[in-house]
Amino acid sequence: MKVELVQLAGRDGDSAYNLERTLQAIASCAADSDLLVFPETQLCGFPHAGNVRQLAEPLDGPSVQAVRAAARERDVAVVVGMLEADGGEVYNSSLLISPEGVALRYRKTHLWPDERGLVRPGDRFATVEWRGVRIGLLICYDIEFPENARALAELGAELIVVCNGNMDPYGPVHRNALLARAQENQLFALMVNRVGPGDDGLVFAGGSAVVDPFGQVLCEAGRSECRLLASLDLQQRQAARQVYDYLADRRLPLAGERVVHADGRRELLLP
Repeated sequence: MKVELVQLAGRDGDSAYNLERTLQAIASCAADSDLLVFPETQLCGFPHAGNVRQLAEPLDGPSVQAVRAAARERDVAVVVGMLEADGGEVYNSSLLISPEGVALRYRKTHLWPDERGLVRPGDRFATVEWRGVRIGLLICYDIEFPENARALAELGAELIVVCNGNMDPYGPVHRNALLARAQENQLFALMVNRVGPGDDGLVFAGGSAVVDPFGQVLCEAGRSECRLLASLDLQQRQAARQVYDYLADRRLPLAGERVVHADGRRELLLP
């Protein structure tokens, strides 16, 4: 699988600007890319109490439909962050959008302190297969909890994708966590972070990266806007498990109901 990490500076609360930059990036992706990944809440930026409901859109809203059309035009899948409106609630969500539509939705389960009271946490982890690779999604703070990545590994994930909105001084925290999550689950993990200034004096740390199943960094960005391309050799996952298999050898399985859907999605519902 060939993945493209799109590390961008965003504008909080400016959905039109962020969507336009997202569509430009999709339109100019490499011809052989299978998957493009953008930062957390890429389509609208981070909200505050006064605009969170104005920025949120349903899955059939104009921003998602525009991304779907762009993905279809380039025959590529896109993982992008948004504020999702559903049933009177707002969620910090990431979507895996294929040329056929929304293949996977993940709602952030572990909210950063500033988000609490603005959005609701999700209640499940999920994976789906795209071009022969089973993919699971996490968002920012989620990567700091080992159980989250382990839940995706239990659901068969071969690649964990993290849409990130991590700011100074916490850049090294997420880098270390990404390496650990990849190694302890013997799978690929990548994160795409935002760069540049945000509201309230925040400075986003960049550092988007891809890590292989041995916990080795394949590529890593700095603190400026950029695009990274990486080719994932899925045979490395089998090689990492040749002598020992952490998932098979563990003695403390996770709680929660497992659900397998007809469309190939697998879910673990939080207890």
